[in-house]
Parts: sequence; C-alpha cells; structure tokens
Amino acid sequence: MSLSLLSPEEWANRCLKDGEFRLASRHWDGGVRLKIGGETLELFLSDGVKSTTNKNPDGMIEVSGLPEVWGEIFRAIPRRFHNDVIANMSQRCGLKRRGDAVVFAQYYAAVMRSVELLRPSLLEFEAVSKTDSEMLSRTVPQIMPHDRRPHGTIDAPIGRYVHLNLGGHDHRIYFEEAGQGIPLLMQHTAGCHSSQWRHLFEFPEVTERFRLIAYDLPYHGKSIPPVDVAWWDEQYLLKGEFLRSVPLKLSEALGLVDPVFMGCSVGGLLALDLAHKHSDVFRAVISVEGALKIEGKLDDYGELWHPQVNNEYKGRLMEGLMAPASPKPYRKETSFVYACGWPPAFVGDLHYYVEEYDLRQDAAEIDTRAIGVHILSGEYDYSSTSELGKAAHEAIRGSTWQDMKGVGHFPMSENPQAFREYLLPILDRIAS
Repeated sequence: MSLSLLSPEEWANRCLKDGEFRLASRHWDGGVRLKIGGETLELFLSDGVKSTTNKNPDGMIEVSGLPEVWGEIFRAIPRRFHNDVIANMSQRCGLKRRGDAVVFAQYYAAVMRSVELLRPSLLEFEAVSKTDSEMLSRTVPQIMPHDRRPHGTIDAPIGRYVHLNLGGHDHRIYFEEAGQGIPLLMQHTAGCHSSQWRHLFEFPEVTERFRLIAYDLPYHGKSIPPVDVAWWDEQYLLKGEFLRSVPLKLSEALGLVDPVFMGCSVGGLLALDLAHKHSDVFRAVISVEGALKIEGKLDDYGELWHPQVNNEYKGRLMEGLMAPASPKPYRKETSFVYACGWPPAFVGDLHYYVEEYDLRQDAAEIDTRAIGVHILSGEYDYSSTSELGKAAHEAIRGSTWQDMKGVGHFPMSENPQAFREYLLPILDRIAS
C-alpha cells in the first residue's frame, strides 16, 4: 500500500506498540477503520486490546477518502487543513466519517494517532527532502532557552489576585505580570487560562518596554467562581457584556493608563469588540486569530461537554488547530492545559465565540486614528482562518494584518519563537 507506507499488519503493530495510541484507546470496544480509496486498514479492539474479530460494530470509527486526499494527509509535514482529520472535514477537503459521534469524541485521540503513525518520521523526511528548504526549516524543534534553565531558577512573572466587581458579584481574579512600561493586558483562549502567555514573559525585548499582565477569566484557571453565586445550578454561558467588563474593570483596578489589549481566539474576537466599543480605554488592540464572525452554533459542540466524553477530547481537538511543525512538546503542553479546564468552560465560552459575537455590520465604525488595530492569523487555524482575519482587516480601515506561516490557532504557546517574530514589529510600532 504505497500511500499508507505500511502494510495492514505493520500499521496495526505500530499502533499497538505506541504508548500514545495505547493510552488513548484504553477500554475501547470497537476499533478504527481507514478506507483509502479501494483499500482498507482496520484494527479491532476489545477493552483496548487487539481482537481478531469485530465484536462491537457500534464502536467502530471509519474515516474514508480518495487516495489523493490521504496522500496529502500522509506527508511528514502535511499542508494546511490536511494535518488533522477534523480540520480536513471541517474545510470539506475530502475525508468522511462514519460512526457514533460520542464514540468518535471518546476515541478521537486514538484515531488521530493511528493516522499519524502512517506518516514518515521527520528523520526520514529530512533524508529525502533536502531540496525543500522551506519545509525543512519548519521541522527543526525550537525549545526555548528559558525552558532549559538551571535548578532553582525563578521565572519572570509574579502572580497575584485582585477583587473585581463583575456583574454585581465579587470575583477574585488571578493575574500574572512582569516587565515595565506600556501596560499590555493579555486574554487567553476559550476554556483555557493565562499560562498560554508564559513564554512572552521571558522575552527581555518585550518586558523592557511593556508591562505584561495575563489574567484568568472567571471560572478559568485560578480565578475560581464567586462564593455568592449558585453557579452549579445553571449552564455556564459567556456573554459579551460580562466578557468585555473583565479587562475594563481590571484596567481600572490596576490604575492602567492607555493600555494595550491582546487576546487570542475568543480573546482575539474580544480585541476587535473592544476596539469598536471602548476605543477610549485602549491605545491599541492585537487580535490574534481574530475575525468579524465565526459561523456555527453551540449545538454543534455537544461532545465538548458530554457525561461520556472526558477532557482528553478537548486537548486532542486543539492539536488539530495547531501546525504540525510546531514543536511537539509545546503542542502537547497546549492540549494539556485544555484538558485541565473546568468541563463546562470551553463550550460555555463558545456561546460568545460562535453565537453572540458578530461585528460584520459594525467593523467599519472602528476608528484606527483613535485606536490601533492589528490582526494576526495562523496559517493552520481552521476555526478562525487566515481568510477571516484578512476580511476583518479589509473591513477595518487603517488596521494591519499578517498571515503567520507555519503556526496555528495558538501561536504564543505552540510556537513561541515564531510568534515572537510576528509580534515584535507590532510592538515596535505601538511603542513608537
């Protein structure tokens, strides 16, 4: 089988010997079937152990597509939207899925790992692709120097709590800060927390000019729920008015003067929302993975908060939004942080992300003479695509936009070195 690179037996053995696959397929009664044109690879499992027969057809997950589609997916470094099964399907790039939606969510990490194990390793790729200098440059892992510091080293940020009155209730909000100069508030992505920004704190070329402040939204990270709200009695849904109040109230409480706001994903949408509604508060906004509208509805994301699906699904789902050449330790760290979140938080944040937020009719009202607007879009992001980021830029006269090659939806955490190169020119412009 030329496209899969392995025989069915070799593929099955590779899966069963792989620690990541074995952990992801634990207790699975069913299995995975990959249909590559007219050929089929399948692995039957009983309680996570290889079985010779398909004992539970309802537990099978099948992914099918034409050989040319799989050929793109089986590249060592797949191109945009071919790095992940869900990315491919969401962009209608040729793959189709059969199987129960809940089972798919439960074992998506195993399905994707079985696909990854059909790709050549990067070492093999380097041996046969020396002429492709651009692609090779993306295969070099970039572990940051601050992640190899001696025992006892203390990193830059200092964490504290501040009490904010939000929606009539006292919220104890956690934030970390480092640096001096222009205040720069940083908002994390949906369902996550401020550790996504940890690398930025360690860049002296940033902290010498900017006071970085990364906070956890209420119900996220270390910002635990308020004690005077029966939050356990109702579904958590993030509303725009409440979300906008957080950076406004935090800026007020910390006495920030003319701050900059930077957010990613839901924070990237919030950045443009603030530019439209609160240009008198911020000198500039940096919208990472921003857009004017993200299509979808909350009902499309039911498996993100389902009693039979654990947080592992969220983490593995986020890996599909990242670039395959981003350093694997940082991709896995980003998904780890997602898996640590309060289960309802992610899907609750998507209420703002896909249902409430819509600036398509209002974007032209943003006055970039009063507030700078800068938009950054990751090449591999299939949720808030580069096309959506560019459209937002074109609708906001005087804004800037950059397509970040070789990164995805979480550039600051999945590939901090690449993100720094795209961010610094914007910070230079703001500082000047």
